[in-house]
Amino acid sequence: MPANPKYLTTSPWQRFAKISAAIIGGYVLAMSFHLTLALWLPGHKIILTTSSYSLYILWVALMFIPFLFKNGWKCWLLYVSLIALCFAAIYLGKIYQPVY
Repeated sequence: MPANPKYLTTSPWQRFAKISAAIIGGYVLAMSFHLTLALWLPGHKIILTTSSYSLYILWVALMFIPFLFKNGWKCWLLYVSLIALCFAAIYLGKIYQPVY
């Protein structure tokens, strides 16, 4: 059964925003999240080893989120703000260097 056309995105810019947020934004967010965990939690070698698997699982989960938004640019705003938050945590972690 085909999808109802009234629920489909008609704007090519919205389609581009959703697809690029799913692929690029989701990957960068998943990677920055894992780097933040590796810096702030003890056992960073274990986190970096298991991130080869859990990174892709998180990336696939983050790929679905942009298609739940009506506006793809709002999803980009959410992803960029979360990425900036992760990078701020990485920056603060490098300055203070928690000792384990």
